Amino acid sequence: QWIQEVPKVVFSKTLETVEWQNTTLIKDNLVEEITKLKQQPGKDLVIFGSPGLAQTLIELDLIDEYRLTLNPVILGQGIPIFKDAEVRSDLTLVDAKTLASGVVALHYKTKRDQS
Repeated sequence: QWIQEVPKVVFSKTLETVEWQNTTLIKDNLVEEITKLKQQPGKDLVIFGSPGLAQTLIELDLIDEYRLTLNPVILGQGIPIFKDAEVRSDLTLVDAKTLASGVVALHYKTKRDQS
């Protein structure tokens, strides 16, 4: 239910429209649009399921925090989110929690964000 109510932004080079309510489609000017979003009042921006977008934001140094989950499964396949990273991002661990399922939730901040 909350996903319907929360404002959403979809970054896509191929979509022409979005059907979800309370959703904005952004097709270009990534840096400008992310900068505008970060200046708005409210909570954090969250990326779900887009390693390509995450990779671009890493390269542009637009990520302040990382919240990663480590699942107790080795798949040997998939799309790594840091595969083509050409920049180094030093991180500081803020929190680590082991959940009952064995999943480890990790929270990091960029060292740049701590100055």
